[in-house]
Amino acid sequence: MNFDIDSSMGDASWEGDQAWPVFEGPDALGLIVEVDDMMAVFAAQRFVRIDALRREALADAALADRSVTEVVERSVRLELAAALRVTEHAAGILLAQAEALVHRYPTVLEALSHAQTTEHHAELIVEAADGIEPELRDALVARALALAEYESMGVFRRSLRRLVESARSDTLAERHEAALAARRVVVEPADDGMAWLSAFLPAVEARAIHGRLTAIGKALAADEHEERSLDQLRADAFGDLLVDGETDALPAQARGIRATVAVTVPALALLDDSPTAPGAIVEGSGPIPIVRARELCGGADGWMRILTHPETGMVLSVGREQYRPPPALRRLVRWRADRCMAPGCAIPASRCEIDHTIAWEHGGPTALDNLAPLCKGHHTVKHHGGWNVRQVDGGGGALEWTSPAGRRYIVEPERRVPVFRASGGDSGAPF
Repeated sequence: MNFDIDSSMGDASWEGDQAWPVFEGPDALGLIVEVDDMMAVFAAQRFVRIDALRREALADAALADRSVTEVVERSVRLELAAALRVTEHAAGILLAQAEALVHRYPTVLEALSHAQTTEHHAELIVEAADGIEPELRDALVARALALAEYESMGVFRRSLRRLVESARSDTLAERHEAALAARRVVVEPADDGMAWLSAFLPAVEARAIHGRLTAIGKALAADEHEERSLDQLRADAFGDLLVDGETDALPAQARGIRATVAVTVPALALLDDSPTAPGAIVEGSGPIPIVRARELCGGADGWMRILTHPETGMVLSVGREQYRPPPALRRLVRWRADRCMAPGCAIPASRCEIDHTIAWEHGGPTALDNLAPLCKGHHTVKHHGGWNVRQVDGGGGALEWTSPAGRRYIVEPERRVPVFRASGGDSGAPF
């Protein structure tokens, strides 16, 4: 008996003298990825057909001499909502996304139709592109699509925000001044005798406030009799500081704590008097006007000032001399990564543990090229979850995670550490 083997079924191999071939198809995770790809393709088709439905209804209305576009579109929205069993609000979002993808961002629709991105990535791109000036959209979309092919949603959302900020950097100072005029504090009632107290503040001050509350909370949590969570400790310290205006009621170890915020500034920008010089970045928040950055770099206490130009005196390694990295090295590791260095994690590096990629007990040095911040959960997964993690050679802090299923994921750090090279034939001299 002869058998025709369909190559589309997978790779065939023969085991010994067996008469039947053994096919090696996708593993369990591969099957899930295949379904996810199909969902992206179907999502693209749905958007195309939703927009066709809208255009057909508008065309029919025009032929019938009904020019009330708003009424026609409301009718389409109602019909789509009824057919898909969703709310009219959800149907309206689908119609708006379909119109945007088909008519304004066809390259995004094309990528979605080939499963090169996901529906959620496409939605974020549309939202970001619609929010900026039309002349900036094409460049933003092209760069966003390149990132959407491999970045998870959490990482992509931050990357997209940075792309928007970079595209609009020329007007940052003006927009910041306008936003500054809207600063305010708002109280919103909640249930059970509670309320939300919100403040709309400059990012630097907001980060500093949160950082100080966190530091006070951690100092209080060190007490073996303390039962409150860190969130509760932060909230209580917030209330004590604002209501009483002092820290005398706090234990000694929690007094005198001041805010610390990392502000990254291009060194040459400090020498440029232009208000549109390359912007500065506040850790965890984003860009601030260079004028504000110059103020912070003028010597104010509590600010960790990092210049993105090679400098001497940087602590890169203490080898095997000690397990715990010295403070300067810990700050540098966290600054470089900005976030937990696990795939897709968004927890700030300031809240992470510093992990030796090659464990200390296995000979790993306490050095910049063997350290990375990991949140407590992913730190545990690295050591006990069957994953293998290594520093990428020449990757400037990038980590390669290999899953138990054998898939590899590269996590890039947020920033690169300045490189030191020999200058003028004098080996080891920084340039």
